[in-house]
Amino acid sequence: MESLISDAARRSIGTSLPPSRFEVNRNDIRKYAVATGQRQRRYLDGDEAPLLFLFSAMMPVLPLEQLLEDGHKPDDPLIPELPLKRIMAGGSEYQVHRRIFASDVLLCRQTLLDIYQKQGAEGPLIFLVFENRFETESGEPVVTERLTRIAR
Repeated sequence: MESLISDAARRSIGTSLPPSRFEVNRNDIRKYAVATGQRQRRYLDGDEAPLLFLFSAMMPVLPLEQLLEDGHKPDDPLIPELPLKRIMAGGSEYQVHRRIFASDVLLCRQTLLDIYQKQGAEGPLIFLVFENRFETESGEPVVTERLTRIAR
């Protein structure tokens, strides 16, 4: 199978974005808990955030004029130029180091770990593996996510 991954794309492996700062607050936890049907009192009271609350840290609030025609945000700047343009989710694995609490101030560090190609039933697929590390400002690990996206 001919490789669709360019040398430039391969060179992007190991690239990281500057850390983004994220403040966890009780009101946002409460809203998330209600919106996602949480039932545990610690979430509904806003004392502690469910794991997937961190997904909101990865979603910047953008002005309407910066959204794409379909209403989505532009692709992650860590995704290199690829010949396959349709990007879909491929799954996530989480390592939880500690719980997430209201008043935590977290940093998220995003890194592109790997790019590889496989042949799918309907054609080639390019896999992009990212690491999203959430830690406190003092460097204490909170959650490490290994995220795969698939270009087809």
